[in-house]
This record gives sequence, structure tokens and C-alpha cells, in this order.
Amino acid sequence: MPAASCCVLSSLLVSALLAQPPAVHNEFRPGERWPDTDGVHINAHGGGFLYHNGTYYWFGEHKVEGRRGNNAWVGVRCYSSKDLYNWKNEGVALAVVPDNPAHDLAAGCILERPKVIYNAKTGKFVMWFHLELKGQGYRAARCGTAVSDTPTGPYTYLRSFRPNAGVWPENVPDERKKPLDGIEKIRFSGGGLPEGYTIEQLNIFARDFEGGQMSRDMTLFVDDDGRAYHIYASEENSTLHISLLTEDYLAPAGRYIRVFEGRYMEAPAMFKHNGRYFLMMSGCTGWAPNAARSAVADSIWGPWKELGNPCIGENADKTFFSQSTYILPIHGKKDAFIYIGDRWNPENAIDGRYIWLPVILRDGRFEIRWLDRWSLSWFDKKEQP
Repeated sequence: MPAASCCVLSSLLVSALLAQPPAVHNEFRPGERWPDTDGVHINAHGGGFLYHNGTYYWFGEHKVEGRRGNNAWVGVRCYSSKDLYNWKNEGVALAVVPDNPAHDLAAGCILERPKVIYNAKTGKFVMWFHLELKGQGYRAARCGTAVSDTPTGPYTYLRSFRPNAGVWPENVPDERKKPLDGIEKIRFSGGGLPEGYTIEQLNIFARDFEGGQMSRDMTLFVDDDGRAYHIYASEENSTLHISLLTEDYLAPAGRYIRVFEGRYMEAPAMFKHNGRYFLMMSGCTGWAPNAARSAVADSIWGPWKELGNPCIGENADKTFFSQSTYILPIHGKKDAFIYIGDRWNPENAIDGRYIWLPVILRDGRFEIRWLDRWSLSWFDKKEQP
């Protein structure tokens, strides 16, 4: 065959290979790059999940390259899937605002951990997220809300605020429901208290009574009765709050509790099994992974009992180099839940990876073990490891 013909055939072969659709996935490979149905690594970090009318939806932070990607320059991206392995890019569900630096969602703000729930009464899809206003670091500590008529959006931004302004938590004694002199001048970040102070002395929730409670890492949970809850790291990250939402899921209902006071927990993920409520959280170590924490309660209002680190095996003390974002119940499979975590890459945010692992339920607690590869058939085994 003439050399020219060989070159033409080689060129056609390369073009044909490049034009082939991406491989269909039939298993999970934690920590590896995960191409969507267009062959592009899924870009939905700090994700939340929704199952609606036979389809799963994955909402997450769209990252860009480099450290710049730790801020929001695009918004919240949505993917859809029928099988949890193969995800279609549905586009940007909630976009930041590129041309108005005064807007809450100004490009360059910090928008984290978007979660979407469906309200059967209103027929609306409701999104909540952690929001830090542009140029303010993590001082704003607000939550934001948006709404859509369809799961994929686009979502209409409603507002940002600090929750439960003017409302006292239910589970504190009356003597603590008063501000501390000078407390508004005290500022500190998660990981430790100012020298000489205790959580009780700081009374941070009282400091923030009028303006609303700080809200950073967060999740949403819809109970069997249709009531929805906002779970968020508050009080300078020192204490978690569990807050009931209004019937339309758009605002706090005026009832909340403080849990794990002074334990510095973030990245909450909640699920329910056999009538009991479970939480998974992390400590506060910035982008660096740490040992996960877990807790259980017979009522969402507590009391909550800590159960320790649910991860077992090598690198369990680093949560397999990930941080919790969601515990996903699998539709149609009994007692089947997936731990979903982020393996952050702050130096190149767009290359963050996803850690999906099966949740093992036993002896009134849950466990998570590492698997290099696995599929949903894992849940069909009669005996779990």
C-alpha cells in the first residue's frame, strides 16, 4: 500500500477512535478520574443528591483550575443518572453573577455544598448552600436558597441569610439565653478557643441571636413525614445545629437545637435506618483530611450519642483521604447506602476526586471500608466483610 494511503488510513483510524463515545461504566473506582457521558471528569464537588421519578441528580460545586478554583466562578452544576455509574452533564443549575460585584452570588464568592430537595406540596425543587460573600473570606457564614420547577434548573436565586435570627435553641437552659458582655468583639476560627475561654463562657449562639446563627458546612435531610431539616456547622464551627424548615422548605421554621457543643464538627451527612438517625461528620482541619466521626439518635431532636470513627482499615484515620458530603440511600435496595466524600485538591481544585464506598450497617452503628473497585451488587451479598 502506498505510504500516502497508509497515512490517510492512520488519520482516519485516529479520528474514528477519538469520535467513539466514552466507555460505559459498570462499577465505582474511588479516587480515580470519573468521566461523564461526554468523557469529561465530573465537576460537582461537595455534592448533594436527589432521587426523583426514577432518576438520580447530582448537584455540586463547579471548580476551575488552580487555587482560583476554590472560589465560585461558574456556580452549581447538575448531572443525571439512571444507574449511578454513568452521569450526564445537565449544565449549570445555578449560575454565579459575573457582572455585579455587589450581588450575593458575585463571581468569586464562595459557594459550597449545594443540596436539593423536592417539596411534594409545592411541586418545587429547593436548593440550599453555604455562601460566603465575595472578598469577605469566611466571615459572612451564610446560607443561600434557590428554587426551580424542574430538577435540573435553572434555579432562581432567592436570598442569603444567617438562619434562626431572634430564635433561641430549644436545648439550652434559660440562664444561657443572654449575651456576654463584649462577646461581639471575639473572633476566632475552627480548631480552638481563645485562651482562657470555654464554650459556655463564649455563648456564641447568644452573640448571634439578633443577626442569625453562623451557617457554614451544611446538608439537608427530609424525614419520612415530609418534614425537612437544615443541618449546619455554626458558632465559629464549634457546634452543630439541627434546624426544622418551614413546610415550603424555604426558611427556618423557628425550631432548632445545638448538638456536639465544642466538638468542632463540619461536613455533616445524615441518613435514617430502621427508625434511627445517623450522622457522619469530620473534624475541622481545613483542606487536610482527618478521622471521621459518627453519631446516632432515636429522635432527630436527640439526644445524640457519638459512635467514633466509622472508617476501618488502612488510612481510616484520614477517612481514606476524603471528607464526607452525603450518605445516599439506594432506591429499590433494602439497607443500602453509599458514603460519598470529596478528596479535595486545593492546589488544583478542578481535579478533586470522589470517594464512593458502601456503608455497612451492624450492631447499631455503621462502618465504611475501602474498596478499590465495587458495584451495586455488593449490597446483594448475604455476608458483608
